[in-house]
Amino acid sequence: MLGRAYLQRTRRSITIIVSSSIDRQQQVLSSNFPSSYYSTTSSTMDKVVTKQKHLTLNEVERICQRALSASGLNDIATAAVTDAVTTAERDGCKSHGLFRISGYCEALLNGTVDGTIHPKVKDAAPSVVRVDAGGGFAPPAILAGRNLAISKARTNGISCLSIHNSVHYAALWWEVESLARENLVALAFVNSRSFVAHQPGGKRKIYGTNPMAFGFPRAATAPAPAVGQWSDAALSDEIHGPLVWDQASAAMARGEIQLCQRDGHTLPEGVAIDRDGSPTTSPDAALAGAQLPFGGHKGSAIALMVELLAAGLTGSQFSYEAADDSDDSGANNSPSNHGELIILIDPVVTSGGCDGYLQHCETLFERILEEEGTRLPSMRRYANRRKTPLEGITIPLSLYDEIVALGDARRDDIL
Repeated sequence: MLGRAYLQRTRRSITIIVSSSIDRQQQVLSSNFPSSYYSTTSSTMDKVVTKQKHLTLNEVERICQRALSASGLNDIATAAVTDAVTTAERDGCKSHGLFRISGYCEALLNGTVDGTIHPKVKDAAPSVVRVDAGGGFAPPAILAGRNLAISKARTNGISCLSIHNSVHYAALWWEVESLARENLVALAFVNSRSFVAHQPGGKRKIYGTNPMAFGFPRAATAPAPAVGQWSDAALSDEIHGPLVWDQASAAMARGEIQLCQRDGHTLPEGVAIDRDGSPTTSPDAALAGAQLPFGGHKGSAIALMVELLAAGLTGSQFSYEAADDSDDSGANNSPSNHGELIILIDPVVTSGGCDGYLQHCETLFERILEEEGTRLPSMRRYANRRKTPLEGITIPLSLYDEIVALGDARRDDIL
């Protein structure tokens, strides 16, 4: 019998790692990419896991599908979520890969998400597509409205995809990169359960970690692959992918704070405050108190913007309106129901039909990279993408066993 207690107990045993088998190119890249750049692993989370499991990407896909299907998710949604998770593992983004499966499954099993729901797409206006996710996961809702939003952007120069009643648990770069591969500029905004206090002066949790992402097309990139085609050779062979970044408004991801708590590490200064509003480096006090936005009042302004775009403009609940039902240990791994706004821009229209706009943008990227030690966002992910199909991935054996157990269980047995 598996259940919420099992999920919480096994989740505390999870440690996310990055394979130590890297080629010379990755060694060079690592000097410019700190381990915390796009992974749950950081210098404050260096606990070594001795028992590991090596997986091919096909095996990652298979265990994802089994766990999600056994937890009650319909086939279309399972394909979309599996693609998001497998793509994250392929790119070395461990924080949104297999690490998330227990949270997806818990949300299905405890009724937070109805796995039988299919999103409903509405052609709301000449430049607006509105999707009711029905309380389901975001990836299938995004895919449901994606093609219509792309068509509207190409017709009108700009469009937006408004998603409400959605449970978001995936990396935002997964969404904007595929749109950038359609030669569109894409911006995505999503809010979450409230964890972050307003600054200056705030003590209460008002905002979510409120990530945002940006995707910009580049010359000579491969087209967006179909769902499930994460191993497309064209993606591995291309010189570079679109310019993509994805970042939270909080100074530190909540998952990293939870891992610091589990492993007995202190937090950097400026990450959180305790219940009384005093600065703290204690993960326990931080989880009981509130996180802080990056950059003080500047980060708060960005978090506020994300709230208004993702929730206010989509008719969704604000972060503070979602009850935080996790205890002080941060044990609750289920996502909450919120909104998302994706803006699509056709640069051919905004540039006046200029044929050379991509080449012109390349001159800016080249200028940046002329200096030693500089990089562009996503270069580390793209480097991982080239080697992972050949080398596979490595995860803790405990995480593998948990996911396999979820896939072997029947929903009725779990409930």
